[in-house]
Amino acid sequence: MHPLPHRSLRFSLPLQLALAGALGIGSLAIAQAETPPPSLAPATQQLAVAAPASPTVVVPPVAQQLAAIDPRWSSSFEAFAAADLKQAPQPGGVVFVGSSSIRLWNDLETSFADQPVVIKRGFGGSQLLDCVKLVNRLVLPYKPRMVVVYAGENDLSEGATPRDVLERFTAFVRAVKAELPESRIAFVSIKPSPSRAGLMASVRETNELIKAYSVTEPQLDFIDVFSSMLGADGQPRPELFLGDRLHLNAEGYALWQRIIALHLKG
Repeated sequence: MHPLPHRSLRFSLPLQLALAGALGIGSLAIAQAETPPPSLAPATQQLAVAAPASPTVVVPPVAQQLAAIDPRWSSSFEAFAAADLKQAPQPGGVVFVGSSSIRLWNDLETSFADQPVVIKRGFGGSQLLDCVKLVNRLVLPYKPRMVVVYAGENDLSEGATPRDVLERFTAFVRAVKAELPESRIAFVSIKPSPSRAGLMASVRETNELIKAYSVTEPQLDFIDVFSSMLGADGQPRPELFLGDRLHLNAEGYALWQRIIALHLKG
């Protein structure tokens, strides 16, 4: 495998602030980096001399680190880059991003064949926080009309609180909207995985928080797959999962397809 070519990345101020918020970087420092020092020349001299072009803003080192790819996902991002080189997707499509539930959806593109462009950008083991960090690679280049996100389950499993996941999703939304203000964003509810039964209360709370947040933003959708994945007894339906009791089988993905498709129309 060959590493991805290095790119010098620059972000607009709104995107830098959104990413900085997700990572706890002081927004004041970034804002200051965007503001050139005032000219010390006398006013009369400034009138006589044409104003110089605005200096190129250098991205702070921390923001540059957002381009780094975790070695666990290098093969996934190499595959993304190779696919884009082979045939660059047309703008205005639907981008699916997130963790292994997206990555392992083998027939995702054909499952939504009524959509002109469907782009799958899932990388297994990732958290919603990783989607925020890598939004410039996962979403922004494709200029989609809609972004479908399935992430947050791994965040909870790694110790994040429901409010942490909400804050990470709001940071993702801000980052996308800063560059693509017309794009819609749909959050697929965290599923009730039998192998993570101990997280069920946190999953429910996270879903409710993000659902409530989505109501406040006109370009957000909340896609509830959680409810349909529970049986009459209120427990996860085991027939929707593989033997690991974590990932979906064909029946589980068929259920997701029916629910998600209703949100992709229009």
